[in-house]
Amino acid sequence: MTSSIPSMELASSTSKLPRMYDVLINFSGEDIQRKFVSHLDSALSAVGFTTFLHHPNALNQTHIQQPILNLSRVAIVVFTKTYSQSAWCLHQLQQIIRWQETYCRHLLPVYYEIQPSDVRLQMGDFGKAFKATAHQTFSGQQLAHAMSKWSHALTKAANFFGWDESNYRSDAELVDKIVKTVLNLPVLSATKFPVGLQSRMEDLTRAIKNKSTEVCRIAICGQGGSGKITLAKAIYHQIHGTFTEKSFIEEIRQISGIKGGLRLLEQILSDVLKTKVEIDSFEMGRRMIEERLSGKRVLIVLDDVPPFDATLLWECRHWYGGGSVIIITTTHENLLMISQADSIFQVELMNTDESLELLSWHAFREAKPKEDYLFLAERVVAYCGGLPLALEVIGSYLYERTKREWNRVLLQLKKIPELIKFDQILKISFDGLCNQMEKDLFLDLCCSFVGKGRAYVTKILNGCGIEADSGIRVLIERSLIRVNKNNKLGMHSLLRQMGRKIIGEIIDEDMKLAILFSSPGTRVIQGWPSTRDSPVGVRDSSRLLKLAADSKFLSAKLRWISLRGFSSEYLPNHFYLHDAIVIDLKHSFLRLVWKEPQVLTWLKVLNLSHSKYLIETPDFSGLPSLEQLILEDCPRLREVHQSIGCLSNLILLNLKDCTSLSNLPGEIYKLKCLKTLILSGCSKIDLMDIDIVGMKSFMTTIAENTAMKQLPFTIVSPKSIGYISLRGLEGLSHNLFPFIIRSRMSPTMNPVSYIHSFMHMEDNNWDDISPLLSSLENLRSVSV
Repeated sequence: MTSSIPSMELASSTSKLPRMYDVLINFSGEDIQRKFVSHLDSALSAVGFTTFLHHPNALNQTHIQQPILNLSRVAIVVFTKTYSQSAWCLHQLQQIIRWQETYCRHLLPVYYEIQPSDVRLQMGDFGKAFKATAHQTFSGQQLAHAMSKWSHALTKAANFFGWDESNYRSDAELVDKIVKTVLNLPVLSATKFPVGLQSRMEDLTRAIKNKSTEVCRIAICGQGGSGKITLAKAIYHQIHGTFTEKSFIEEIRQISGIKGGLRLLEQILSDVLKTKVEIDSFEMGRRMIEERLSGKRVLIVLDDVPPFDATLLWECRHWYGGGSVIIITTTHENLLMISQADSIFQVELMNTDESLELLSWHAFREAKPKEDYLFLAERVVAYCGGLPLALEVIGSYLYERTKREWNRVLLQLKKIPELIKFDQILKISFDGLCNQMEKDLFLDLCCSFVGKGRAYVTKILNGCGIEADSGIRVLIERSLIRVNKNNKLGMHSLLRQMGRKIIGEIIDEDMKLAILFSSPGTRVIQGWPSTRDSPVGVRDSSRLLKLAADSKFLSAKLRWISLRGFSSEYLPNHFYLHDAIVIDLKHSFLRLVWKEPQVLTWLKVLNLSHSKYLIETPDFSGLPSLEQLILEDCPRLREVHQSIGCLSNLILLNLKDCTSLSNLPGEIYKLKCLKTLILSGCSKIDLMDIDIVGMKSFMTTIAENTAMKQLPFTIVSPKSIGYISLRGLEGLSHNLFPFIIRSRMSPTMNPVSYIHSFMHMEDNNWDDISPLLSSLENLRSVSV
């Protein structure tokens, strides 16, 4: 959503505060607005940011209206050749710098058709225009003083991390990069509307500073939905830059239990040590902490921790270095774990003013309710009891609703018994979804897809006839789900608990008949948390089913099948797989996938990773739609079936750590759609035999830690390749870069001179090889 508010309107508005803006875009000129800023504005709006276009035509006065900046989280300044021709722009930049220094907000410069050094040093045409503008605007003693201030602002802005348009192939690529960066900025990552967060952060920061030379253990406790993780996340984003070894893990209770505790410890060690770690026992984890983390200053933040999962970290505190910080969030029930912390922070529920402001941000996108809605908003706040999650979900539901709809919600709130208050408040938003498709989508996500990639989920659900893209957008707008780091779907544990309760209520008698009991440790589930002694329901088996290892039940029309840890040597013939879109057989005991070739017309993803006993792949001739084939860590795999050449839609082939695989069938090189080939750790494959020159769509080569004496130029030569990773290769040829350059150069260019310049260039001397860089087409990254 974009605004461009005249200053006179802002100055005269006393009845309400203006809305908060995620991103202020400062620029000069209609040309740049049409060419670039409009695209950037649209892209930021598309991912949910509210933007303000800040330029001379939007504001009539010379001086910036400070409330606009105070209500902005990020400022993007687009520098162009005409920027220094505007005294207005130069003055606004001065104000933006002051705002950045005062509030520690983010300033991100973009250089469009201009060199960053020209802005930083006021050189070239930009510098000449800067001086001319100053002389036209000021005179006498004011001139030198004003020029000094403007010059400081330009230099300071140009010293921030930013983007040079000339380094990108297109405006679209540049815009995509900017949007991804803004999405990951700390100020926007903790929460969209940080009401009351600052004062809580100050108390926590003070405790950390008081133990700056010791190991600081902090427990943040409070009621579910009270904002514990928001506070922990905000602190992490504030201090993580001062730590080299760090880990932040959310929603740990979803992987609780002994097995989950090991996986949690693996994840912490992997994050801190920056390499994949596998452990077989807690004792092994304890030894690794002692050996690898002894004396190191670490930052570890764990959200929603069950008692057992944090005990080892507490016990190992004397091995960490001084200044280490360990923060956990948990509920009141974990009294023993809380008592072992150095500092305990009880997250109090919001007071009435904070509650009203948070509700208002979600319901009106303003700091205060509209005047004629104030009484209604105050009544809603009274029912929500200061719980931030309830205020967020109800506020999002009430966004752009009529007074009649507000009153209907108040009637529902009035009927809710006190004992089940918060569950039912959250359910109002679910019940208010527009149609059954949106409700089913929420329940599907709740059961099966929390923590899964958005694109992966969309692919599966679209195959089930669901409009997943639009439905997911609606659920995000309602604050029922969120998109976490790496574009994975997340959901608050209370919302997930509510969804599971709803499913339990709507399972009819026919579905109850499908409740199955099996041998110890096996279950028929659909992402449902179960105990070893309790049966589990199956919801909507016509679309999705997730089965545990030894289940004998597999019916028709299943779209997503997960059989992780499947214990048989092959899939039985009576398993009906023909409607599947995804088959997940991770960590299986399969030797063969199936005995006879299968025709699976709809199958797009086949995941056989970590199948330690798999010796050969299936016949692929009946899998025409397959897009992803994942065979990572299948150490006994000796053969890839030659029918792989039939997979005309295959995009990803992952053979990482298939250590027994000695060759690839020549048919692989017929795969015209293949974009990514991963061969890391395939120590027996002779990379010199690989020839992907004819693979027109090929974009990524990853062949790390493979044994070879000579560089296989054929795997880096296709001009479509954007990413090459050849790290850990013992015999890497010194001719790698010259070869890549030579293979991509225009016929009119002299390769010798450019290769010489590239191999002997000084750190900042890129001008000599700029024609070369522009000729490298798609190449984005080479890791060696």
